Amino acid sequence: MEQIRTIEANGVEFAYFSMGSGPLALCLHGFPDSAHTWRHLLPELAERGYHAVAPFMRGYAPTAVPADGAYEAGALVADAVALHDAFGGDGDAVIIGHDWGALPVYGATSFAPGRWRTGVAMALPPVGSMLAGFFDYEQLRRSFYIFLFQTPLAEAAASTPGFFEGLWRDWSPGHRAEDDVAHVKECLRDPANLAAAIGYYRAMLGTTPPTGRYEEEQAAAGRVGERPLLYLHGLDDGCLGAEVAKDVTAHLPPGSRAEYVADAGHFLHLERPREVDDLILRWLES
Repeated sequence: MEQIRTIEANGVEFAYFSMGSGPLALCLHGFPDSAHTWRHLLPELAERGYHAVAPFMRGYAPTAVPADGAYEAGALVADAVALHDAFGGDGDAVIIGHDWGALPVYGATSFAPGRWRTGVAMALPPVGSMLAGFFDYEQLRRSFYIFLFQTPLAEAAASTPGFFEGLWRDWSPGHRAEDDVAHVKECLRDPANLAAAIGYYRAMLGTTPPTGRYEEEQAAAGRVGERPLLYLHGLDDGCLGAEVAKDVTAHLPPGSRAEYVADAGHFLHLERPREVDDLILRWLES
């Protein structure tokens, strides 16, 4: 990966990796992860003529903790649109997101469809397709951390040695995640950054009330947009079981497609990078 640079967008100073030149390919990470997660995909995108950019999401160091304290989906959508502007994106831009980074894929292509040609979402289906499966007992058991993060014990629990290692082990069984976990710990070492990462979950369930700044973007995050999307999910995902995403295409724009990757868990783009990168690149070229 190249050196980390910074740029201001939506009132936040974002740190980011960048490779190549051409139409913007904005790559957004999730939790507990970092921009390093795109180390396989960025050079592939650059080789195919994209300006591939992977920011550290709001609150994940070295990106700043946002002054507005907003972590709702609408804030992430607004960030994606502002980053599109900051990097000089046009209508040929594409947006790719994993886990929390998938929400802006849905929301930004719905909120500002003229800015994006297409998008790729991974490991987090649209909310509408998750509702029934999410309340299955096995899925509730996997999602213990979401409910833990609504409590005052969240920061202390997440600071416990082995917590992030345990999530990666459970979510992507068999994947050697030492380097990835080290990057996560570096991003969230400061208590303010850790509170920011947990803040995404508190905003999601309403433990923290919305700021009211991003109402239009928030609404767009829950709508079906008009740009066709590719959805990818690992069949061995230990965070969100693949059964939660079985009806995903019914909640995606017309012309969208879903692919399920065998022998891959939640961090499928790191576990099977060649296969996943190939699926993404073929979609972008189609």
